[in-house]
Amino acid sequence: MGLRRRLADLWQPWQPGHALLAIPVALIVAVTVIDLLAPPHIHLGPLLVAAPAITASFAGPWLTGLVGALAVAAQTIIAILRDRDELFSANHQVQIAALALIGLFLVFFCRQRERHARKLDRVQSVSEATQRVVLRPLPHRLGPLRIASLYLAAEDEAQIGGDLYAATRTGTGVRLMIGDVRGKGLPSINDASVLMGAFREAAHRCATLFELADTLETSICRHLAEYAHHAEAPDELHEHFVTALILDIPDENSMAQMINCGHPPPLLLRKDHVTTLHARHPDSPLGLCDLPRAGFTVDPFTFEDDDTLLLYTDGVIEGRAPDGSFYPLAERVARWTGSGPEALLHHIRDNLLTHVGGHLGDDAAMVVIQRSPKLQPGQQLRMAIHINGIPHHADSA
Repeated sequence: MGLRRRLADLWQPWQPGHALLAIPVALIVAVTVIDLLAPPHIHLGPLLVAAPAITASFAGPWLTGLVGALAVAAQTIIAILRDRDELFSANHQVQIAALALIGLFLVFFCRQRERHARKLDRVQSVSEATQRVVLRPLPHRLGPLRIASLYLAAEDEAQIGGDLYAATRTGTGVRLMIGDVRGKGLPSINDASVLMGAFREAAHRCATLFELADTLETSICRHLAEYAHHAEAPDELHEHFVTALILDIPDENSMAQMINCGHPPPLLLRKDHVTTLHARHPDSPLGLCDLPRAGFTVDPFTFEDDDTLLLYTDGVIEGRAPDGSFYPLAERVARWTGSGPEALLHHIRDNLLTHVGGHLGDDAAMVVIQRSPKLQPGQQLRMAIHINGIPHHADSA
C-alpha cells in the first residue's frame, strides 16, 4: 500500500514540482546529446550530477531517485555510444559509480528533510491544539458587546506565547482580561494558562473588580511559589510576572470599570476621536509577590452605545520599522474609527505587519470590544422573528 500510494503521488495530474521536473530532465537530454556530438577529447558526462541535485531542491526522495537513475542511465548510454569498449574502462566506471553514489546521498537527504518536515508539522499541530485549549477564541458577542480578538506570534513555528486574553459573561455584564506574561518558552505559556483559568473561575464568584484582581494575584503568586520550589534556578522567579488589564462592563449602564496592572492603556474610539484611557494610579504587575501591595485602584470610565475599546499588548506598540520607529497605534487607529471589530483588527494587522516589514519582534494580541445600541421594542420583535423563524406577518399581530 505504501509503494502504491507513493507511485500514485508521483503521477497525480498536477503538482507544483511537475513543472520544475522539466529542468533536470532537459539537462540530462542536453548533456547526453552534446556529449555524443562533441569531439572525443571533450566529456560533459560529469555535468549529469547537476540533474538530481536540482531535483532535490524541490522534490521528494522518489522523484530525486528517479532523476538520479535517469542520469546514471544517460552516463551509461554515453559510454556505449561513444565507444563500446570504454563502458568497461576505469574512467566510465568511476563516473557511473560516483553518479550513483551522489544520487543515493541526495535521496537520503530528501528523506531526512521530509522526516523533519513531518516532525515540524506535528509540532505545529500540537501548538495549534494548545492554543485552542489555553487561549480559547473569544465569542463574537457577549450580551450587548461585539467582540473580535487576534493573536500574532513572533515566531512562525509558534502559535501561542505569553500573551493572553479571556472574557466571560456574569449576571450583570461582561468581564474581560488581557495580559502579557514576562518570560519565555513553556514557563510563560504555563503562567498564562494558570492566570486565565483563575480568571474564568473567579470572574463569576467575585462581587467586585477589586476582589477579582486580588484573587488573580493570589492565584499567580501561589503558582509562582510552586514553580520556584521545583525550578532548578529559583532566582528566575523574579522574571515571571504578568501585566494585566481587567475590565467590568455592565449591561444596563454606560459606567464601566478597569484595573490596570502595569499594562498598556486601552484606546477608546468614540465617533471620530481616539482617547487613551490612562489609569489614575497604575498598579504594579501581578506576580511581584515579594513586593508589598497596598491594594488595587479601580478606574471608572464611560462606555456608551457605538463606542469601541481596543485592548492590546506591548508587542503592538513596540513593533519597530526598519528605521527603528515604533508603531504609532493611536495615530493609525484614528483612520478606522468607523470600522466594526473584525474590520478594525484586519486594518491594524495589515498596517502593523507593513510597518515592521512583515516580522514582529514580539508576540502581539489585540481585542476589540464594541457596545451595540439597545434595540427598540419593534427591533427586538423583528430580531426574535428572525431567530425563531416566525412568519413575518406576526409583526403586525
